[in-house]
Amino acid sequence: MNYKLLYFASLCDAAGCSEEAVSSAACDVRSLYAEIAARHGFSFTPEHLRVAVNGAFTDWEQRLANNDEVVFLPPVSGG
Repeated sequence: MNYKLLYFASLCDAAGCSEEAVSSAACDVRSLYAEIAARHGFSFTPEHLRVAVNGAFTDWEQRLANNDEVVFLPPVSGG
């Protein structure tokens, strides 16, 4: 299936891009993140991230459909 992935903050830095289109056999958010984390060397575990699919926050077991937009959101600090 094909997915549009969006990255923010440190994930964007690690991936070297803010978005990318990927083709993957992953059928849920957790599997897709594992694949992408290995590719880009992300250090965050799913427990430390929020995830949204097609604009709505969801859990890590969310099933994916072709052409879904998936956003991985790392913790942010600021002052």
